[in-house]
Amino acid sequence: MDLDVFIAAHRHEWDRLEALLRRRRRLTGAEADELVTLYQRTAAQLSRVQSSTPDPQLVNRLTTLVARARSTVVGARRSTWRDAVHYFTAGFPAACYRTRYWWVPTGVVFTLLVVAIGWWIAANPEVQAAIAAPEELREMTRPGGAYETYYTESPAAAFSAQVWTNNAQVAAVSLAFGALLGIPVILVLLLNAVNVGTGLGLMAAAGRLDIFLGLILPHGLLELTAVFVAAGVGLRLGWTVIDPGGRSRRSALAQEGRAAIGMAIGLAAVLFVSGVIEGFVTPSGLPTWARITLGVVAWAGFLVYVFVVGRRAYLAGETGDVAEEDRPVEAPVAA
Repeated sequence: MDLDVFIAAHRHEWDRLEALLRRRRRLTGAEADELVTLYQRTAAQLSRVQSSTPDPQLVNRLTTLVARARSTVVGARRSTWRDAVHYFTAGFPAACYRTRYWWVPTGVVFTLLVVAIGWWIAANPEVQAAIAAPEELREMTRPGGAYETYYTESPAAAFSAQVWTNNAQVAAVSLAFGALLGIPVILVLLLNAVNVGTGLGLMAAAGRLDIFLGLILPHGLLELTAVFVAAGVGLRLGWTVIDPGGRSRRSALAQEGRAAIGMAIGLAAVLFVSGVIEGFVTPSGLPTWARITLGVVAWAGFLVYVFVVGRRAYLAGETGDVAEEDRPVEAPVAA
């Protein structure tokens, strides 16, 4: 396509559309119809330019025109409580379900790695000695030691808020930096696997594995699952950079990025629940079986939410992306 000829042929339409947009509140009926027609033509022309001769200056002008015209034609959308309800009943669970082939294997690999690290530490006294001096290890693992007082040394509400903030930051890092080929996500997972595996191994070596599991399982099942979801989405985003599929790389990253940012809200809510459990249930005087049961119930509820509610929403066409009318105009990609 000869770009100069194309611009010369259609510049008058773009100028006319811009003029109509400047006086959009004072249009006659005929002018309003003309605006809609020019909007449709310009959107088609934008797609043609993007797919054949993506001149940055022209694309920028047409994109701005199309966005302004669409806002005028369909009206500005305001978020409502209905949008929030729809997000939590359809968008978020569908996004979790759609990415299950990323975060479920991530969780399995993480768990196996934690068990392997824990077994290695518990079975090798020399590894334990390299972690800390014997007196320090006894202080950490004894009854009333560091691993137990960690959950009770601060007021429950303050501790719950602190845990929620920390976990939300971990999830945000996984979602935000996944586009860097997923490398930061892998590093965050490895760091957390080493931390959990170290505690597992030291407490097992001290003969107090049951106490450790009784402390970590009530909140850890839900908390770690939320981290796995964030990590899986981040890894998927990183893979999109390598293989965008049948979409342009820019379009694929935009779609997956919007879904990832949206999932941060849902995961923050999930991590809030796990933080409440960690702050109020884990250090409570309830029997271990009761604390673990509460954790399992919360975890099972999330899995049902994803694999029943999310599956139904996903099959109905939900992906976790923003509403179609809020998405930018994208060029078609040749197969």
